[in-house]
Amino acid sequence: MTDMPLTGTATLSTLPYALPPCGHARVALFAIRRMGAHGLGDARAAHVLFSTFGEAFRRPLTLMRAFMADMAASATQPIAIAPCCCARMTPAERTLLSVLARVETRSDSARLLMQDLLGQRGVDGVLASAAAVAAAFADEGRPVAM
Repeated sequence: MTDMPLTGTATLSTLPYALPPCGHARVALFAIRRMGAHGLGDARAAHVLFSTFGEAFRRPLTLMRAFMADMAASATQPIAIAPCCCARMTPAERTLLSVLARVETRSDSARLLMQDLLGQRGVDGVLASAAAVAAAFADEGRPVAM
């Protein structure tokens, strides 16, 4: 079997969305990607949150870890994440960031997105974790926007 290079068409179909223009959403995406690929204790995810939030990094870091653990425990289907170096997003990543951006203001929409992503109807615990992450970012003046 030979390795075939990934063409532009394949990239666009696999990673159809551009990164969000919001820098805070990109920080959340980086943490999601690192923790999703390397575990909840990933040092690079912790470092980027420390660099972003300074001394107030513990709350967003702890809540992001809880959010990722809740999603992993609740998902009935795989959640596709791209490597950290990708300049585009998977549909699942876009959904996660949309949930973080909407959970406080449009909770019904966030609930439907989370139900589709996790493949189940009972998403209250995961949605509460998402709301806590969104609040932690917003309380430090870094709201996630899409």
